[in-house]
Amino acid sequence: MRNGLVMKITDLRVYLTRPEGSNRSWLFVEVDTDEGITGVGESTNSGGGGALVVGRAYEMLKNDLEGQDFSEGLVGQDPSDIDAIWHRIYRRFGTLGSRGFGTTLASGIDMALWDIKGKALGRPVWDLLGGKMRESVPVYSHVDSIDNIDACVADAKRQVALGYQALKLDPFSPEMGKHHRRYIDGKISPAGAEYADNLMTALREAIGPNIELMIDAHGNFDVSTATELCNRMMKHNLTWFEEPLQPESIDAHRQLRQNTDINLCIGERKYTRWDFAPYLQEGLVNYIMPDICWTGGISEMKRIAILAETYYVPISPHDASGAFNVITGAHVLMNVPNIYRLEMSDHSLKNYNSVITEPLDVRDGHLHLPNKPGLGYELDHDFIASHPDPEWARLHA
Repeated sequence: MRNGLVMKITDLRVYLTRPEGSNRSWLFVEVDTDEGITGVGESTNSGGGGALVVGRAYEMLKNDLEGQDFSEGLVGQDPSDIDAIWHRIYRRFGTLGSRGFGTTLASGIDMALWDIKGKALGRPVWDLLGGKMRESVPVYSHVDSIDNIDACVADAKRQVALGYQALKLDPFSPEMGKHHRRYIDGKISPAGAEYADNLMTALREAIGPNIELMIDAHGNFDVSTATELCNRMMKHNLTWFEEPLQPESIDAHRQLRQNTDINLCIGERKYTRWDFAPYLQEGLVNYIMPDICWTGGISEMKRIAILAETYYVPISPHDASGAFNVITGAHVLMNVPNIYRLEMSDHSLKNYNSVITEPLDVRDGHLHLPNKPGLGYELDHDFIASHPDPEWARLHA
């Protein structure tokens, strides 16, 4: 607020960039205000051209659509009204589905508004959320070279030497990778299951009993196959088995829960507190992992974390995106008690750092956030301009 006047949003800018070696484009937004404060957010989508769809939708959110109802633009609104703006975006596209699309749109704007509020007040976002409960955020990383046991083991040992205490992989991906999160028949061959078992055995022997291991199955299996694999993998002392099933059927998850004692984790394709509530109420999961770029940003992530806390279930934000996915997830985890770790990838650290003006401070398996106003990081516009998403650049030529 300046001279008794309410701050107003003056512009919304959308950036799609493709870092070198990345198989998807990252989508960032900046929200400008009449007080010269700019907030940054991210709404990267998981491949398939989703970032292009979200980017075009953002362009419609900027200004009022003449003659259209429920089409208030962001320009002219008070950026401090974070919850009101969140609900308007979420409800605006309800007939297109209240899961995924509307929440992804809300995510980037929500992050940017929290960034603006922190900068305006001179405080980090984690402080505005209620203050810090820890000095840094524990993270886990991903193991690479899954199709070669020796190379995979070497990568795991390298990351443990860097200080990571928890690692995740999809040991079924050499066979199932072609179906990545695209359910076909729900089966894996005996040879594929045997390879996964041998890989996990080699990893556990190499890194010892104290490093935490997680499996991500990317929702590729039917109930019977998932049950068999969950029970088979229990001997590897896993922290969790993630997304053994596709996310749509709660009945399928009930069947799985009744037939395995392994810790289960779901959530990257659950999008709001309403999605998570029945899984928590029925004790179907041991961990949840909402994605802050898809679930509605900082505001909804905090609400989901509070909901999970009532069931003593830890939250571990998912990351398949860019730097501000990691940064904003860390701000929430600085503040809530019921956390496991924040997902990131040591292999992606170079790309994370390429889109921001100062590098992430990752040490000894922890992310250390700067004690700066807002989110504490800014976009590197030079890098983004030199690494555009080619289709987005063509559409805006």
